[in-house]
Amino acid sequence: MTAPTPSPALPFFSRKKGEGDRRSGGGWDRRATFWLIYLPPLFWLIVFLVLPVLFMALFSFRPDMRGNLFQSWTPTFDQYINVTSTGSYWRLLGISALTAFAIGLSAVVFAYPLAYFLVFHAGTRTAFYLVLLLIPFWTSYLLRIMAWKILLGTEGVINSFLIYVGLIQDPLPALLYNRTAVILTLIYVWIPFAALPIFAALQRIDPALFEAAADLGARPFHQFVRVTLPMSAPGVLAAFFMVFIPTVGEYVTPLLVGGSRGFLYGNIIQDFFTKAANWPLGSALSMIMLAATLILVLLATRLINWRQLFE
Repeated sequence: MTAPTPSPALPFFSRKKGEGDRRSGGGWDRRATFWLIYLPPLFWLIVFLVLPVLFMALFSFRPDMRGNLFQSWTPTFDQYINVTSTGSYWRLLGISALTAFAIGLSAVVFAYPLAYFLVFHAGTRTAFYLVLLLIPFWTSYLLRIMAWKILLGTEGVINSFLIYVGLIQDPLPALLYNRTAVILTLIYVWIPFAALPIFAALQRIDPALFEAAADLGARPFHQFVRVTLPMSAPGVLAAFFMVFIPTVGEYVTPLLVGGSRGFLYGNIIQDFFTKAANWPLGSALSMIMLAATLILVLLATRLINWRQLFE
């Protein structure tokens, strides 16, 4: 009579001693590592982004600047009523949104060929060219803006060259202190930022897809339209919104190269916080700009089928 074989349903007795403890300990280590990595950036995000926005939102309901900063006051909608009843604020916000749209679109158009070259044609020199692309980040933002002010000024490089070659007799003052100068400068500033998400999206495309498209008779142009462009659409959209969102509230560049004719919505907010010392009204203008920008982004991401549009 043969002895019965051990039942396979009893794996507990076959475990080595301490194996369960090691598994539970490994799970605890993973949770501890997760919170150790997750909590510091969450703390910085709350302290330096969420809390300032909340304070600004609360401050927008303050009636005036009388009293101490933390003195008790009665909430009011007077600042929002003031903004909504003043058409110049809305007109300037619309101009700023259209300007940001033009800058974002132009930056993406110029950055896409650059990212395409880095991914598909740079070869072993991709890292070197990528470093060259990031070199502008090593210098001060204000220094780059001032460089464009020197280029576009009446005694700048462009006017001096045009006078030297005899194309003009007097300097062209229209090159500086207008909205065109603001657009040109911001396009230059944002091109490296726009190229990075497009570069990352293009890198994720499997080269086998191009071989399959070629086997099916697709020419290079059709491969780009049917394969490359649709699959890089997420990077293109990310690049556009990375440029569009901060440009709506831009005030440094319009202040330096735009002058009084190149003011944007952010300059009005900056004036209320600094020159007029009207923080409640500046906060209300900021919250309206934030809400309008979020609504535009949500509408663009929810209502438009971007993949079908690119195809």
